[in-house]
Amino acid sequence: MRFNQSGFARSRRREIAFSALCFVLLLGFISVLPGLAEKQAVRAASQAVNWGLSFPEPGQTPVGNAAQDYLQQFGAYYVGDCSQPVIYLTFDAGFENGCTAQILDVLKKHQVPAAFFLVGSYIREQPELVQRMAAEGHIVGNHTNTHPDMSAISDPTAFQAELAAVEQAYQDLTGQPMPKFYRPPQGKYSEDNLQQAQQLGYNTIFWSLAYVDWYEDDQPTKEEAFAKLLPRIHPGAIVLLHSTSATNADILDELLTEWEKMGYSFKSLAELPGI
Repeated sequence: MRFNQSGFARSRRREIAFSALCFVLLLGFISVLPGLAEKQAVRAASQAVNWGLSFPEPGQTPVGNAAQDYLQQFGAYYVGDCSQPVIYLTFDAGFENGCTAQILDVLKKHQVPAAFFLVGSYIREQPELVQRMAAEGHIVGNHTNTHPDMSAISDPTAFQAELAAVEQAYQDLTGQPMPKFYRPPQGKYSEDNLQQAQQLGYNTIFWSLAYVDWYEDDQPTKEEAFAKLLPRIHPGAIVLLHSTSATNADILDELLTEWEKMGYSFKSLAELPGI
């Protein structure tokens, strides 16, 4: 077989050129990797999340779709001190349904501190109830001015405006600065939101126990409420109830009594570890 030196040389040159091209392309790919990673991180930080829980065993701390260690780097909580039989009781309210005075009476009877997360219109329309909450030692927390999906708000100025309007309404009414506790409407959030709230001095408060109590025309029975709220209570629970619920107002005295019989005491959100 005759050896074709010129053909071999051409083939060798093509191989060298191809290798050089691959090397250049590889360098280019490597150079854009940090940018791709940064873009992916930005997308992850802005990704919307719906707060959710799973309950492995009765009486045990539920598993959130974000770990408490992760949340706490942003000053956020879904549970408190899980080593002690302690409950942190919270209520959400977007409007007044005639139940809050009764709830406050029961809290006073049991000497239980609570937090009421209120929207801006509630503070402006129910000044006497809000003043009573504050006067009786309860936290009035920020549930935003208009109850939007805050995870859809990426502009820091718009995010701040939702909280600032509630702060101003509370200070105008009470003469005191609003406590820096924030609950995202519907539990919708993003990592950006957690950072934004933290930069504004807020602790973001989720929950480790709640039940479907917010449908005004489809209220749970006492039995249905107790079936959720008694076996699922656990040390360090942050409990979310709606103060618009007639069922909650009717059962609260007995509910607190049952929790107390189970050995639980109650603390304010201001006593959460690390605050």
